[in-house]
Formats: sequence, C-alpha cells, structure tokens
Amino acid sequence: MHKASAGNQAIAGEDIKLLVLDIDGTISGQSNTLSEPVKQAIAAAQARGIQVAIATGRMYRSALRFHQEIGSVLPLAAYQGAWIQDPANQKIHRHLPVAREVARQLLDYFEQPQLRSLLSVHFYINDELYVRELTRETQIYAQRSGINPIAVGDLRQVLNNEPTKILALCDDTDVINELLGNLRRQYTPAELYLTTSVATFFEATNPFVNKGTAVRYLAEELLGLQSTNVMTIGDNFNDVEMLEYAGIGVAMGNAPAAVQAIAQWVAPNVEADGAATAIAKFLLS
Repeated sequence: MHKASAGNQAIAGEDIKLLVLDIDGTISGQSNTLSEPVKQAIAAAQARGIQVAIATGRMYRSALRFHQEIGSVLPLAAYQGAWIQDPANQKIHRHLPVAREVARQLLDYFEQPQLRSLLSVHFYINDELYVRELTRETQIYAQRSGINPIAVGDLRQVLNNEPTKILALCDDTDVINELLGNLRRQYTPAELYLTTSVATFFEATNPFVNKGTAVRYLAEELLGLQSTNVMTIGDNFNDVEMLEYAGIGVAMGNAPAAVQAIAQWVAPNVEADGAATAIAKFLLS
C-alpha cells in the first residue's frame, strides 16, 4: 500500500539533509540484521551528502551495532530519545530519566495481584537492564537485544538511581492496551510519556522524551536544519512524533493503521525492504 498526500508534494528530495531511521520493524525485521538492499540505499543517500541517524526505543548498547553498520557520524538517540550519545567521543548530549517517585508508583501499579504474574517489568538504569526475575519474555527480549539482564528480586533495590526507561512486557496485547489506557488516565502527558513500540511492550519515559524531540534536537540544535530538511521512517506508535515532525514522514507497511494514517507515504513492509524503497523514492530518484 502506498499513499501520497498533498503535503509531501511541497518537499522535494533535494531539500532533505537528514534521514532518521527506527530500527525494529523498520530497517531490521525478523532476522535482527540489516539487509543488503537497506544498507545499499542508506549508503547511496550518504553519498549524496545526506546525514543518517538512528532513533530507537532500544538501549544505547543494543542499538550501537546498527549505528556503526550504517556508518552514522551523528549521536545515537536511544530509549525513545531519552538518551542521546555520540559514540565517537562518548559525549552524552541528553539524558532525561523517569523521576524515582514516579518509577516507584509504576512499580506499585505493576505489582498489583491481578497484574504481577502477567507482566515482565524492565528498569533501564545507566544502560543496564534490571529485572525482578528472568521470565520467558525477558529472555526472548534479551536474546534479540544482545543484553544480559540483571535479576535483582525487588526492583526497589535499584531505585537509588533514576531509570532512563521503564518497560512492561506481556504476550497478551489486551493487557498492554488496558495498561496504557489506565495509566494515561492517571498521568498527564506533562507527567509521563507513555507509548507502545511493539504491541506487547508498554513503555514509560520522562515527559519531555519522544522521538520527535530527539529528531528536532539532531536537526535543529546540532545541524542547524529545519523540519523541512528531515525525512523519518518508522513503524509504530513510538515513531508518531518523529513522523509528524519531519518534512517527509514515512510509515512502514507493517505499521498499525493509525500510524500509517499520519504518515505522508506508506512503504512496503520491513521484510520487503520497505525502508530501501522509501529512500530510493524520495532521496535517490
């Protein structure tokens, strides 16, 4: 499915100076690697002088290999943009964690009797992953991320530091949707940013964090560009803000319908190298 809106006719590929890519479901599918067509398309865009960056919900350490593989020279925006770090000099440009008290409140909520056995809760602190116990969901997540989780029993033990992100996993998407709805009624967007990056992942970050503010930082603060000079590609609800911010926002064919609806164009799905198709259409033609 492909669609163009009147809005994207005004922005030509030659206006684009920055391309920002999500990882999972966008440039990396089931294989958890970059395909040759996607790598080639990214390299071709870079050869035309377009800067390429990554904005992901992943941990910084987990996203690093993708950042290196595409040869990005910009800081990497991890944890939905809560942690922006330059791998070249290790400078942390931005770190906006969740307040300790709010993290405690979320943990209390997750540990209610009716939820405790259903959820795997992840606290990300100093780019380490802390969990209560190693559940099956956590082990699958850890394998894909290439991260060793640290099981600590009571997660309150690690709350002497503020978490960069809090994640609750559950195979039952109805549980995740209910969690999202309930907590959005308890916390305003000014108190907490709540989203899903995958249908089975509930994610909470600092209220000033989302991929839109991260991309704005890279474009405007670091490169002196405007939103009209930016193209973004993503596949899920945590990509909405960066798709809305960019001059050209592209959703993947595997994105939920509501995400596709706000994009200017819908690419083929990730397994069909849709990101490569989008790059070719807008930046290489």
